Amino acid sequence: QVQLVESGGGLVQPGGSLRLSCAASGRTFSSDAMGWFRQAPGKERECVAVIAGSGVVTYYADSVKGRFTISRDNAKNTVDLQMNSLKPEDTAVYYCHAVRGSYSTVPIFGSWGQGTQVTVSS
Repeated sequence: QVQLVESGGGLVQPGGSLRLSCAASGRTFSSDAMGWFRQAPGKERECVAVIAGSGVVTYYADSVKGRFTISRDNAKNTVDLQMNSLKPEDTAVYYCHAVRGSYSTVPIFGSWGQGTQVTVSS
């Protein structure tokens, strides 16, 4: 079973940047499309970005387009999310997870990691 460990979160001022990283272990995930998700207090979990196993980016949520960049390194089994021009509304716990297909934003069945907290506040 794949284990996912997210890191890189923290407290940042509006307009600042953070780079999140997700490390997968347990098996090679180079063929899996991967997504970054976030869940803010009192809100449902939402997908913000998806990247195919090939490295082609297939989805960004409208709310993060032009500010967030998803990337992956299959040799290292990692998926990153570069977040720029952060806004208070980006505050959430961020998770990575495999999705059902390269053009899907639906997570596959399986355990989620602990996530990493991102707080954008002055």
